[in-house]
Amino acid sequence: MTRSRNKAIRSRRLATAVAAGAVALSCAAAASPAQAGPVLLPSPVGFVTLRSEQPTVVHYMWAGASGFQWEPRSSAGPGTWVDYPGFVPPAHAGPDDLATGTDVVSTWDEGAEVAQQHRSTGVTATVTIPAGQTYRTTSGWSVLTQDASGTPHVLRAAADGSTTDLPVTGLPAGARPTGYLPGGSVRRAALVYTLDGTTSVGLVDLRDGTFRSYVTGVAADPAVRFNDRWLVADWRHIRVDSAPGTEPGRLPRSPAELVAVVGDQLLIGNPTFVLPGTKPALTALSLTTGETGTVLANSYGEMVPTPDGGALATAGPSSFDWNVHRITPTADGSTATTKVARVPADRVPVEGLAMAGGELFLDGRQGNGHRISGFALNAVGAPVGPQTGRSPVLADPTCLPGDAACPQLEALGDGRVAQLYTDSSGEEYVTRTGLGTASLQSVSAGDSRGRIVGGTGRYVLYDGGTPGVQKVVDFPRGATTGKVLLSRNRTAAALWGQVLWTPGSTKGSITGRDLKTGRTTAVVTGFRCRLTDIQAVDSRLYWSCGAAGPAGVYDRAAKRNIPVPAGSAPARLGDGFLVRENRTTHQLLLTDVHTGTAKTSVLAVLPTTDQNTGGSNGRWAVDRFGGPIAYLGYDGKVWIVPSRVPTSPLAQLEAQVYSPSAITRSAPWAPVWQLSKPTSWTLTLATPSGTVRRTLTGTSTGASVRPAWDGRTDSGGAAATGRYTWKLTARPRDGQGRNLTLTGTITLG
Repeated sequence: MTRSRNKAIRSRRLATAVAAGAVALSCAAAASPAQAGPVLLPSPVGFVTLRSEQPTVVHYMWAGASGFQWEPRSSAGPGTWVDYPGFVPPAHAGPDDLATGTDVVSTWDEGAEVAQQHRSTGVTATVTIPAGQTYRTTSGWSVLTQDASGTPHVLRAAADGSTTDLPVTGLPAGARPTGYLPGGSVRRAALVYTLDGTTSVGLVDLRDGTFRSYVTGVAADPAVRFNDRWLVADWRHIRVDSAPGTEPGRLPRSPAELVAVVGDQLLIGNPTFVLPGTKPALTALSLTTGETGTVLANSYGEMVPTPDGGALATAGPSSFDWNVHRITPTADGSTATTKVARVPADRVPVEGLAMAGGELFLDGRQGNGHRISGFALNAVGAPVGPQTGRSPVLADPTCLPGDAACPQLEALGDGRVAQLYTDSSGEEYVTRTGLGTASLQSVSAGDSRGRIVGGTGRYVLYDGGTPGVQKVVDFPRGATTGKVLLSRNRTAAALWGQVLWTPGSTKGSITGRDLKTGRTTAVVTGFRCRLTDIQAVDSRLYWSCGAAGPAGVYDRAAKRNIPVPAGSAPARLGDGFLVRENRTTHQLLLTDVHTGTAKTSVLAVLPTTDQNTGGSNGRWAVDRFGGPIAYLGYDGKVWIVPSRVPTSPLAQLEAQVYSPSAITRSAPWAPVWQLSKPTSWTLTLATPSGTVRRTLTGTSTGASVRPAWDGRTDSGGAAATGRYTWKLTARPRDGQGRNLTLTGTITLG
């Protein structure tokens, strides 16, 4: 395999693109990013990088006996070198021993010389191309050229530094060479030629320059693969050591590529068609028995023969476990495979981010659309576990003019995310997704050019583009679609749990309305001004009267107002703190209010480009459910920084508990408790006398507890019909504050 400095002689075959699931870690532990300015910033606990669900297509720049060099086909660079462990260099290597050519790196600069180096021993040689000859290809130590008359030549470096020139003999008179191909041997090279309108294929013996035709009457541009045992051309095969005049055998054609001949096996890959629900594989067809088998399951992309009689191919269950495999011959003529290099998934630009309940959600283009991917975070905010697909592939989101924060994402704290979608007719929908690649609910907003301004669990708050329209959209447990629960005149508003907070009847006051009971709660900020922003988290309310007006956080538990900095930049309330962006200095600022006074510090310095003009979820996000802050830094990395503010006591925000008419394994009792932060939990079901029949345990989805009882007892038998008392004990994952205990009853049957 020859490397050209201008890459003019590289073969870059298009590979079949096949979608793959995303299941792998794409994150790292803390290592502070470079920041501008002298301010001492808190250290992030880690970062994540959004990666493509499509496996990286590999281009092999060079392959030999000691290793290979590769690069992603999507980029051009120096490439990555991979060494085979345990390889022992030969005691002697040089052009006088063709067998050692399996580890030769040849570089042709489109001039009159080919520079050669034996990679594992360091031996070098130079082949000078005589005047009047044109470079065609290399195979090991041998360089193939063609002169003006059409005669092929085999060139090699001599011990004295000169170049030996072997004109190829045995080519039929009048034959015109059309292709020179290296393969799975350094002792031979394939030559394709035409004569009287017929295309044929043969092999040049590189030791003495003699040529022998093997297959005639093939396609004008035939697929040719060979090793020291076999030649396969246009689905016809013949032994290299067969007697002259032997007719090639015919192979069953396949809608796939001829990859390589390894031992007695013809490798076939990259099929043009696979059955729905299946993935392509690299298969082997025995040239001695005709039997077929799978060499590598889930294998596609660029596949190449190697000069030592083997092959390289990529395979794996997903883009996050995608590897280069080396295929080598065994003593019985079969093949063996070895995983030799991990291929990282390509990076995908982040186009939106949101956080809630110890989960980070990133939106990016995957295939023909967008997908939301999730990353689990531990109790301190460090990323753990794999990148997982959390939505179907979605159409392009609704984007307002000049909106850098697009798509608009609102993480709801129950493992889901809300966003907007506009169909081809211009109708806008509020959608909710996040529990998996098949999870999607939607409801028509009856409007256009709107914005999601908040939401928790089942409820999403939507501001329509039409002046004066605001709606609360409800996605109840088990529903396949949403519904508009409430329409009202648009004002500043916030949703936390099942309470909608809006401006009160007097300036500066705020009223909370329970969406289930209708009960109201009044809060007075102490400032008589028109509220332009309201946010709610636990017992705290953030309020603002605009860029020039006052702003504060009202602590309902302590019944006090805490003045905080105001301004035109977006702000986001967290659990005991407020985050805002200074667009002049590009600083992300955190104001701690948990002690009753406001203390502001610099959290991070954002990149100076891509100014966020559309909301706080464009380049940074806050986990309102007792979690950290994330921001998009340089190189597509999303960094996570803890607030270092104590979290509030665990609380229930909303619950959907019901008595089912029947409980079965296929239709279990599936209540939902929306809590204020992530937990581990235990749920018991007991008879009226107190005998526990079933105990369930688990961890929350985000900050939502979602158990499922199939009507069975702990011993596996069917529970008797009647009334049961349930008891939920939730333990805060961050270890801060008391456990939460909730009780109630259901009737079985």
